[in-house]
Parts: sequence; C-alpha cells; structure tokens
Amino acid sequence: MTELLVEDKGSCRVLTLNRPEKRNALNDALIAALKAALREADENEGLRSIVVRGAGKDFCSGADLEALQKIATASYEENLEDARNLADLFTLIRKVNVPVIAAVHGRALAGGCGLATACDLVVATRTARFGYPEVKIGFVPAMVAAILRRNLGEKKSFELLTQGFEFSAEDAHAIGIVNAVFEDDAFDTAAIEYASRYDKVSGSAVAMTKRLLYDVDGNDLSTAIAKGVETNAHARMTDDCKKGIAKFLEK
Repeated sequence: MTELLVEDKGSCRVLTLNRPEKRNALNDALIAALKAALREADENEGLRSIVVRGAGKDFCSGADLEALQKIATASYEENLEDARNLADLFTLIRKVNVPVIAAVHGRALAGGCGLATACDLVVATRTARFGYPEVKIGFVPAMVAAILRRNLGEKKSFELLTQGFEFSAEDAHAIGIVNAVFEDDAFDTAAIEYASRYDKVSGSAVAMTKRLLYDVDGNDLSTAIAKGVETNAHARMTDDCKKGIAKFLEK
C-alpha cells in the first residue's frame, strides 16, 4: 500500500496519509513520503496551497508500535537521528512557499498532533480530538514544544505538554491551535474551500509573508521591523504587486 496519496483539487495539492489500518501512524516511510511530496509541491508554481489529511477514521495517531519498539532498543545516537528525521519534516513545512493546512478529523495525537501543529493552518471537524500524551509513557513532545510555544502562551503550553489529556476541536479553536471548525459531514468540501481562499490573493505575497512571519520569531522589535522593511521593498518589485497597483489605480 502506498503510504501517501497525492491528488490535486484545482490549485490545492492534497496529501493523504494512507495507513488507515494503523490510524495513519507515522513511520520512516510515511515521513519520507511526506518530505518528498512537500518538496515536489514546492516546485510547482501553479499550486496555491497544500492540505494534509488522513485516510480512514483518524488524522494521525503518532508513532506506530514498530517505531516505539525501535526507540526502546536504540542507542542515543540512533534515537537522535530518528528524532531529527521528524524534526526535519516540521521544519520543511515552514519552508514550503505555499500555506500547508492540516485537515484534522478523528484523532490527532502525539506525533500526529505535532504534525498538525507544525502546519501553517489547522482546520478540524467538530468531533476531532487533539492531544500530546507522550508524558504518559515517559516520552517528551519535544520538537513540537518549540512550535506550540510560538502559538500559545507559556502557561497553556505547559499544561498541554505536561498533562497529556485529550481536548476537543472547539477547545483547540478557542485557544488558537485550530483556525476553523467545520461539521463532520461537510468537512472534505469545507477544507478544500478554506484552502481555495489562497486562489484569491497574491501567491508571491503569501510566500513572502510566510517567510517573514516565521523569520522574525525571537527577534527584537527593531530587527523584526527591519526585516519587514526589506520584505516590503522586495514585494513592491514583484509582478503581482505591480499588476495589483495598476489595477487599483484604474478604478
């Protein structure tokens, strides 16, 4: 079975985690397939968005049993390399030019919740469930901590990462992890319609905004504004901006 299904819906590239019998648990093959698909999509100038979703009942349940067994018997160096493999996927999502949107149904737990959190945007069904339960087995949701802390305040991040409880899509929306919640029976269509919002805006402007937004994390105010000045000037030189200004002036 192919671990990842790739399909285009207009200008949206849909990547479907395809291990439904394993609740789309992450393994080396699926992570490698996701990386390859993201790099390939990034080279396609006709795409405006990427949606990541899961086949079957769940979005993604985290690492599978085989991966956990490997962790239990691996050396520190082997575990370091394995952790870097997943970390590279999270980093790649932020480097892709177009918005990457997690479309979560069912459960997004552990590494699966980390994958969703690593995406630029998250939409979910009303019945979706989220959680970082790693601490229950002595594990640490370590790479996603850096991303979650950029999404949420210190106290809420601490609570979610150290108590291991599941929480609803409505709760995730209320605290700012989920951007939009849709009804279950209309979710597939609603997720693509949400992604299609990027058909109506400048692709180059979105790409530059994404790069700037993540680049200024951790900068002091002066440095962040200086980077904004450079991005602003570069944006003015793009064809999209020149055409947009001309069209506006014609009104």
